[in-house]
Amino acid sequence: MKKHRRKHSAEFKARVALEAIKGVKTLSEIAREYDIHPVMVGKWKTEMLDRMPELFEGNTSNKNKDAEKQKEQLHRKLGQLTMEVDFLEKKCKQLGIPVKGQNS
Repeated sequence: MKKHRRKHSAEFKARVALEAIKGVKTLSEIAREYDIHPVMVGKWKTEMLDRMPELFEGNTSNKNKDAEKQKEQLHRKLGQLTMEVDFLEKKCKQLGIPVKGQNS
């Protein structure tokens, strides 16, 4: 009979990884205590150590998100204004009004 895969929460993984990082117990002891494979404990520990610097980059990522959001808004506004200019040029031509900046 097949054994079903268990899904662990991020909180659980963090708790296990932190315990492994502390080094009070061996990976095997931690794995036995939480009824998981020792390889998983090692993977979670490595992942946590690799991602720790991201925790302190929070302000930078928020600034990047704000800049991206502003850039997106400006692109939308640019597209809207371009469409309006094109519409007005078309209407000016239909009405016979000279358009500034064109040689027509």
